[in-house]
Amino acid sequence: MPSATDSHLIDPHQIDTVLVVDFGAQYAQLIARRVRELSVYSEIVSHRITAEEVARRKPAAIILSGGPKSVHVEGAPSLDPEIYELGVPILGICYGAQLIAQQLQGGVVGRGMRGEYGRAHLTINDPASHLLVDQPVEQDVWMSHFDAVVTPPDGFVATASTPDAPMAVIESVERNIWGVQFHPEVVHTVHGMQVLRRFVIDLAGCRPTWTMSSIIDDQVALIRVKVGAERVICALSGGVDSAVAAALVHKAIGSQLTCVYVDIGLMRKGESDQVTETFRRNMNIELIHVDAGSRFFDKLAGVTEPEAKRKTIGELFVRIFEENIGGLTDATFLVQGTLYPDVIESGGSDGTAAVIKSHHNVGGLPDDMTLQLIEPLRSLFKDEVRRLGTELGLPDEITWRQPFPGPGLGVRIIGEVTPERVAVLQEADAIVREEIRNAGLEREIWQAFAVLAADLRSVGVMGDERTYANPIIIRAVTSDDAMTADWARLPYDLLETMSSRIINEVEGVNRVVYDVTSKPPGTIEWE
Repeated sequence: MPSATDSHLIDPHQIDTVLVVDFGAQYAQLIARRVRELSVYSEIVSHRITAEEVARRKPAAIILSGGPKSVHVEGAPSLDPEIYELGVPILGICYGAQLIAQQLQGGVVGRGMRGEYGRAHLTINDPASHLLVDQPVEQDVWMSHFDAVVTPPDGFVATASTPDAPMAVIESVERNIWGVQFHPEVVHTVHGMQVLRRFVIDLAGCRPTWTMSSIIDDQVALIRVKVGAERVICALSGGVDSAVAAALVHKAIGSQLTCVYVDIGLMRKGESDQVTETFRRNMNIELIHVDAGSRFFDKLAGVTEPEAKRKTIGELFVRIFEENIGGLTDATFLVQGTLYPDVIESGGSDGTAAVIKSHHNVGGLPDDMTLQLIEPLRSLFKDEVRRLGTELGLPDEITWRQPFPGPGLGVRIIGEVTPERVAVLQEADAIVREEIRNAGLEREIWQAFAVLAADLRSVGVMGDERTYANPIIIRAVTSDDAMTADWARLPYDLLETMSSRIINEVEGVNRVVYDVTSKPPGTIEWE
């Protein structure tokens, strides 16, 4: 299997890096993204990271995340104590602040105290605070804790408090270590970004050089060195990630790149034409367009189980991809649009990147494939990829295209996938997306689409006649990264317009319902 070792083209030693140590917090990714909003590069690492590994990576700063456990329970995650002695500036958040107090001499974390959950009122008690400089003495912060620091470690001072956290902020300027019981990374902490900016930029001295233009320049240089004069291929899915990856690699090596777009017949309405138009004419990238819809429908005949659908589509995709790169026998590299959340999830719940598995946008590469991977987006979050695409000149219809599953509409049809059912779903889905766009909500909504319950029929009345047809389910969610999602509170009049149009314009549909399930417990897709 191709190794991901050489596919990570970011060189963190050339920029200031903040390591976010993950203690199982739901907000670890959010902390990393907030640091990047300050134009400083960040990476999430496991709490099992050693002082030796930290020293080797030479970070400019370290942030200890929150976590769901108490520092007092058996098996609670901890930090290599020698990391505190490296002299690297450290900021502990919530559990991270409690861990600092517990691990350093003299500190005490109270057990079974009265917790704080939600908004809390913070008072700055020491105007000489280095972390809270130029902030209001009274302010609202967001809390989520049960235990709290009751005695700071030797050499630390408490500079702020809340009614139930007397040591809400602890500081040791001499040791370059700070701790906050609240969560500065969430929007509910009014001055949270000011706290992070003060720590990252002022106290840790990080240079704000992590910009889209710098990313492009660095990646282009690294890709050119890595590829040399070799040929490169890219499997285009029609989605944002592979499109931006292709555009970035093309900027670096030009005609050495060839893209292969396999049309599986399960794309959204007009999508295949848009992809080929953009890349052939607008981007001037060599593109092999393979129309393989009929082969996928043949393979999917009689298949109704969701996982079986995914495997059928993924396996056939790989085989067709292999067939159509037969003439590119000199190709050495394969471009993929792997993103940083993929890397984090592959590293397990503790966030370590040491156990990264290769992510393949083509649905799984064969074991005997010898191509080396190039994953130029591997260090980026989705919002960064969109901004990068805009910087590269990709049109909004590509960079702001909503996420779309690899198996396409095949996993948005409940039941057997047929050309007729795909046609129905394409029309209904086009109406949903058009009305979201007309309402000006396209960038607010993470995903909005239609699902066809093909194996379910309901009774209706249309034109004084009884109907027995399929329902369409509308699904719309808001999210930052798709790891969690909330159902979108769409205006009733917008839902009414969608429903009316779908029933009147799409043959075979007599009922429209709206999905009000968040993730978890549901998933964004239905299959």
